[in-house]
Amino acid sequence: MRASRLVTLLLLLQTRGQMTATELASDLEVSVRTVLRDVDALAEAGVPIYTERGPHGGIRLVDGYRTRLTGLTPDEAEAIFLSGMPGPAAELGLGTVVAAARLKVLAALPPELRTRASRLVERFHLDASGWFHAQEPVPCLAILSDAVWESRVVTIDYERGDQSVERRIEPLGLVLKAGVWYCMARTDDQIRTYRLSRVIRATAGEARFERPPGFDLAGQWAESSAAYERGAPIETVVVRIRPDRRWRLADVVGERTLREAERLDADDHEGWIHLRLRLAWPDEVPALLLAVGPELEVVEPANVRDQVAALARAVAERYSNPTSGTSVGRGQAVPTTRGPDARGS
Repeated sequence: MRASRLVTLLLLLQTRGQMTATELASDLEVSVRTVLRDVDALAEAGVPIYTERGPHGGIRLVDGYRTRLTGLTPDEAEAIFLSGMPGPAAELGLGTVVAAARLKVLAALPPELRTRASRLVERFHLDASGWFHAQEPVPCLAILSDAVWESRVVTIDYERGDQSVERRIEPLGLVLKAGVWYCMARTDDQIRTYRLSRVIRATAGEARFERPPGFDLAGQWAESSAAYERGAPIETVVVRIRPDRRWRLADVVGERTLREAERLDADDHEGWIHLRLRLAWPDEVPALLLAVGPELEVVEPANVRDQVAALARAVAERYSNPTSGTSVGRGQAVPTTRGPDARGS
């Protein structure tokens, strides 16, 4: 137990520089007296560690000292190599940095951990983006990333519907959610979330800002996400669906929505199952349910059922009329406007 604590103390000083005994005691969850004894033990073992007294003093290592000891357990070593996502790292301009860091960690590991880490990379790969979703362009990501690091004020042009607005923001952190980048920033003394693909232009100024004390990016994101979901307008619908088409419904409305759906008792003459679903954004619900196909029927409410039926009639009418332009019959060539940028070319 003590050996592990000594390694952690050493790595804390190596990564953070000078720390007070009180700070070390808090991080290590021990008393200040224990920290001082550990410092003495490291010094006796030949580690160049010393204490500076005074109001600005603390415990530190001799400048330039580095240990090759990582202190990693097998599970920790595997987690490092499992957590690397080269795509997002590359978008941040850190692709080569991440690769180099992983190589250095790998070289510093004992042989048995090195083998386990290499084997993990050969067997597991993380891909954070969803299927059939093109990567959103984020031309201002690098500017905002630098501004987050440097705590610089940024002026952005942000798309809102059919217009753009100018905002002066203090970027506090970046979040990658399901392949989409967001920036959490302070503006007008409020924390707001901006989707980076909608940032048309970003200019970082010379002015710096003070980060809010104790700001927790992960906690703030979780709170913001929950508030967004609570605030989204909801339409509750009852549908009947062929049991073997549940997977299609999950594709359209999402696994979570289907998992949270209420199964209703119903004596269905075709053996279909009845579900009560809660779907966000009512204006989009009819088209969403129509996308499932003829194996789903809206039971209630009546207005949603009527809207789905109207959409279906409009689609049927569209396809019942001859298309304008060149008619295509059996054996005829299909005119195409595909260029070199079309998919599959």
